[in-house]
Amino acid sequence: MDYLIRNARTILTMDDDSRELSSTDIRISNGVITAIGPQLEQDCEVLDASRAVVTPGLVNTHHHLYQTLTRAVPGGQDALLFGWLQTLYPIWSRFGPDEMRVSAMVGLAELALSGCTMSSDHLYLYPGGARLEDTIDGAREVGLRFHPTRGAMSIGESDGGLPPDMLVERESAILEDCIRVIDAFHDPSDGAMLRVGVAPCSPFSVSRELMRDAALLARDKGVMLHTHLAENDEDIAYSQAQFGCRPGQYAEELGWVGDDVWHAHCVKLDSTEIDLFAHTRTGVAHCPCSNCRLGSGIAPVRQMRDAGVKVGLGVDGSASNDQGNLMEEARQAMLLQRVAFGADKMSAREVLRIATRGGAEVLGRHDCGQIAVGKRADIAIWDVSGLESAGSWDPAALVLAGPRQVRDLFVEGRQIVRDGRITTLDLPRLIEDQNRLAARLGA
Repeated sequence: MDYLIRNARTILTMDDDSRELSSTDIRISNGVITAIGPQLEQDCEVLDASRAVVTPGLVNTHHHLYQTLTRAVPGGQDALLFGWLQTLYPIWSRFGPDEMRVSAMVGLAELALSGCTMSSDHLYLYPGGARLEDTIDGAREVGLRFHPTRGAMSIGESDGGLPPDMLVERESAILEDCIRVIDAFHDPSDGAMLRVGVAPCSPFSVSRELMRDAALLARDKGVMLHTHLAENDEDIAYSQAQFGCRPGQYAEELGWVGDDVWHAHCVKLDSTEIDLFAHTRTGVAHCPCSNCRLGSGIAPVRQMRDAGVKVGLGVDGSASNDQGNLMEEARQAMLLQRVAFGADKMSAREVLRIATRGGAEVLGRHDCGQIAVGKRADIAIWDVSGLESAGSWDPAALVLAGPRQVRDLFVEGRQIVRDGRITTLDLPRLIEDQNRLAARLGA
């Protein structure tokens, strides 16, 4: 279906010239932006945007969607990373396919309502017969552009790792399943709705050999690589004790740097590691709310950006964030850089660019992340006529004074959110299913 977004109050294009357009139309046809300009011909469905700011869809570069079933779990609410994981691993071990699918749908619906059009997911445990396609099926129902990653854990407690033995897999089986899901689901073409990545969970839950083999496999298949890195002080101490080096050096030695790699968190990167990531074009998924919730620290995003590191935003799992709102994440990212480095160190417009085009670049999606002719029609429309923006002198500064929920959302030219409501799901029914599953887990 074709659409015309008519007379937008402001369009934040995030194009190469960072243009901001007023009183301008956008034409969408066959999933692509085909025209941008004033008073375009109106021969299709028209959406009035005269009281709205229009942006590219927000991009989520790191999530654990299954965790939407374990929000605010007692015992994990006030723990640091390792203690938090040890509290939750036994609960996650009772998951199965239904839990994976429903939690993915809930998490993606929540993201869509916050203006997100594309999300990655890091699924690194497969209890009860769960498979990666459980989340893929859920994403198809919601309608978001999806980058699931086949994660893994292979070193359990009995071998000195953090996860319980019941949640780890044989490394040969992990690699075999990576090949299976890439061959079955990965789409490398422009406009792809689904791309698969390879993502061993972390340096403290898989072997050196699996990290190296995963990188070789991913490059042979032409897919991206993802893992957690340098998340907190415990993470750094583990790397130095077990590997005799910092996480960045460990990643470099095993082939985990490059334009096809992005790491989650990177809160504790030092200047040498930042320079390494900059010159290798390695990406970073910055997860400010989760980093605050777990007391991990403030990632040096200002230094990363100044050095040329690709940075996107991630909500992380809902067990360490408790919600999945990318506009809230953008605001938090801006505030943390200001409190750490000064009020002039990150603007509202810069953090919105990180949340849109920045995330698309981290995920290798140069067909997305900007409003420009020929790019995919992933578009968020924000109503700035409401209470949140009343009195604002600059409606385009959405993270300062703007809505946290999107009015309309297009993914590949399909309207996923209309007037603040998901169009693809029976959301009340989905919430009932989610709460029923959570109650069963807590029984």
